[in-house]
Amino acid sequence: MFKKGAIEGIEIKTLKAFSDKRGWLMELFRSDEFGKEYFPAMTYISMTKPGVARGPHEHLDQADYFCFIGPSDFRLYLWDNRKDSPTYMNTMELVAGESYPAAVIVPKNVVHAYKNVGDRDGLVINCPNRLYRGEGKKDPIDEVRHEDDVNSPFRMDI
Repeated sequence: MFKKGAIEGIEIKTLKAFSDKRGWLMELFRSDEFGKEYFPAMTYISMTKPGVARGPHEHLDQADYFCFIGPSDFRLYLWDNRKDSPTYMNTMELVAGESYPAAVIVPKNVVHAYKNVGDRDGLVINCPNRLYRGEGKKDPIDEVRHEDDVNSPFRMDI
């Protein structure tokens, strides 16, 4: 059903650690590198255990700005579910994290999931462009979950 290929709007930025005798620093977001529609409204960090996946799901109004920096590595799965997109029905995967630190913009209506493919707990930072449940957490959650649908076309190679 889906075919492998690039997905319009997915932006991948290689992240670089700047090290010195004190440790290291990594720039995750710069407002001069992405369009204003992707500027963060909030930031959160999650920990995912080895072998565990999050998703697949999509957002109707929210774009995600994931930062995979380690520890551990994650396989990120993406499916273009936007009927008006020139890359509709494309799917792509990449491994990011400790071995390849990267930030990835996932536009709204692009179904996404990631799985910790390493052997230790892994951290993911997300800087979405919308507040979770809106101002004061009073709005419905902007998420369409596909992970519990046994007939979902969004399948990970788990």
